[in-house]
Amino acid sequence: MMWRSIKGLLLGMIIGLIGCLLALSPYGTVFERSIGLDWLFSIRGEINPPPGTVVIAIDGLTGKKLGISSLPREWPRSIHGELVDGLVKLGASAIVFDIDFHKQRSTEDEQIFANAARRSQRVVMFQYLTGKGQPIEDKDGKIRGSVWVEELLSPVPVLAEASRGLGPFPLPKYEASVYEFWVFKSSAQEAPTMPAVGFQLHALKAYDQFIRLLNNSGLAKYIELPESVSDITSAKDLRKLMTDIRKSMSEQPVLANNLVLELNKPWVGKEPTEIQYLLKSLVSMYIGSNERYLNFYGPPGTIKTIPFHAVIKGQDPNFTAEDLDLTNKVVFVGFSDFYDPGQPDRFYTVFTNNEGVDLSGVEIAATAFANLLHSQSLQIPDAATTLIIVFTFGLLLSILIYFTPAILGVPVSIIIVASYVFYAQILFNDSYLWLPLATPVLVQFPLALFIGLLIQYLQQRHQVQHISEAIRLYVPEEVSKALTSSDLEPENLNQVIYSTCLATDMQGFSTIAENMGPGELAEFLNDYFDTLSKPLRNHDVTVTEFRADAIMCAWTGEEFDIEVRKKPILASLEAADAIQDFKARHDAFDASLRIGLEAGEVYVGHSGGGGHFVYSIVGDCANTASRIEGLNKHVDTQILATESIIEGIDDLLTRPIGQFVFVGKTEPLPIIEILNLSNDATAQQTELCERFAKGLELFMRAEWKMASREFKSILKDFPHDGPCRFYFSQCRQRIKAKSLAENPCIIKMDQK
Repeated sequence: MMWRSIKGLLLGMIIGLIGCLLALSPYGTVFERSIGLDWLFSIRGEINPPPGTVVIAIDGLTGKKLGISSLPREWPRSIHGELVDGLVKLGASAIVFDIDFHKQRSTEDEQIFANAARRSQRVVMFQYLTGKGQPIEDKDGKIRGSVWVEELLSPVPVLAEASRGLGPFPLPKYEASVYEFWVFKSSAQEAPTMPAVGFQLHALKAYDQFIRLLNNSGLAKYIELPESVSDITSAKDLRKLMTDIRKSMSEQPVLANNLVLELNKPWVGKEPTEIQYLLKSLVSMYIGSNERYLNFYGPPGTIKTIPFHAVIKGQDPNFTAEDLDLTNKVVFVGFSDFYDPGQPDRFYTVFTNNEGVDLSGVEIAATAFANLLHSQSLQIPDAATTLIIVFTFGLLLSILIYFTPAILGVPVSIIIVASYVFYAQILFNDSYLWLPLATPVLVQFPLALFIGLLIQYLQQRHQVQHISEAIRLYVPEEVSKALTSSDLEPENLNQVIYSTCLATDMQGFSTIAENMGPGELAEFLNDYFDTLSKPLRNHDVTVTEFRADAIMCAWTGEEFDIEVRKKPILASLEAADAIQDFKARHDAFDASLRIGLEAGEVYVGHSGGGGHFVYSIVGDCANTASRIEGLNKHVDTQILATESIIEGIDDLLTRPIGQFVFVGKTEPLPIIEILNLSNDATAQQTELCERFAKGLELFMRAEWKMASREFKSILKDFPHDGPCRFYFSQCRQRIKAKSLAENPCIIKMDQK
């Protein structure tokens, strides 16, 4: 018992450590991001984006709507000046251009654009970020290594000087997918990115209160702060403010923590709600990490999107005046086409739609801004917390599966895993917290389940092996496994199922038994049953039941499966050959084999009472097979079956032998004789079947005399054919009869 407990604990620790190693590895991060995070987003689905963010979209129709080129690169830049003026009239708080303006164009048009930007005092423009390797040389000019250098390319000077803010927007891509964004780009001298600059510009309305926060926390003395918003007139001023604040918080983490505490002071609570909101989001932006995980809101167009031309024209039939009200909203201008999978500046995300339209760069920028404005970017636990979660999950789940019987442990473990997934989803939906999901659910859980159950199986296998072997001598193998793998509940083994039943018994058994002693008879019977059982097993019999000198067996399966009927036929033909070997061993036995086949539903299960049961085949199908088997002695045949048995099976030599109503039955059954496989049939057998069919056809037309002559003719060539003798006799009876019964073509049996 102690050793088993130690093994269970070791298993749990191993599964926990496997999860930890994967979580710490780069592969684990990719695994969680590409599967776990996508899973969380997919289950959560699209959500309503928070207010305050709008995309102004340039699409494939914009140029046509404005009467200019369809290619935005050919547009006069004065059109962007018109856009700025229009957005100012509509009340936009900040205007962020996700368009590259670093190449020189028409000076006149650029001046018009610059004048509009300067008047608005709310324009942020995109900076193009380039990167390249640069060699490092020593004093002698020898290359000693290399360094990666990134450079920011600003818009043309006239536009850069007119802008209130400048910022790049590089996106880290992983296997063509986007999951993260930068707030500050460390490799570009801690430059704040475009969404962060747009947010800070929008939040300047809370500048005085933010300065008070910095003063009260003690951080202000480390920063050269402008006295008022009016002193922040250029993009250079805004960048210096942001980089200084970020630097001071990085260098003074204790004071940065004071800043968080200051947010809870009474004076903050007295400020307007919008100011309180902005202060909390500003603090979150500055003290958080440089890289944040994007909290996508949905597929393309989830964030409110207004066409570029609608702002220029001041109206659009698809938008109301209320839709065009941009009061206190930050707008992002860029390429965004909901109908063109080949649009420029597009990125694959979990919300790429079914038409292949990805999220545009400008909508991702707007998403990043909304995440900052509302503190909604995804949060991930620190490394220590992640390891604790993963290790504990693997340890507890493995111990549960190892020590608990599978019938209880598996469902309980599934419930626990489902509960964890549900809890992780709730935290993701409500608190934007991304817990490890793919590693626990898709790696640790299957491992714990597989290894735990495998160990349980190996431990129990030795215990049940001998019992199973003993029981298998009396019941089918599947039943034996069921009995040895669970509690003995016979009623749980019962089933009503489609099957083909095979019935056979020993002809002349009473005479044989009369001439043998009990021991000798038992030995004789066992050899007889063993001889017939081999062909049955060779063709995968499901259930075999021995009844005195008779055998009843069944092949179970689906009704549409031809094999359920074909295998019994092949077994019957093989048994007919096997009985010849039995005759050679036992001189006392000279009778032929008799087999009856029928298909239908039967009850397969236990029969009995008083605590003792036998495994039986019960039902009309089995009873009919027995009646058909008995018909063999009347027509002197070996293998008879109902016509339905051979449906869809073409490689047999068969002959119909008429319709029969058996004792205790009311409906006639068409019966056929199975003589051989087509490839093994002799010419005489084929001739017999063809000639017999003609005679039977005459009989079924009630042409008794002609049928009688046909059967008599056949008997001259095949004097020992039982069906011919049987029908010749039936014809003679009908010819002599004064009156005939109803449906005289159907043979009504009066004995079994």
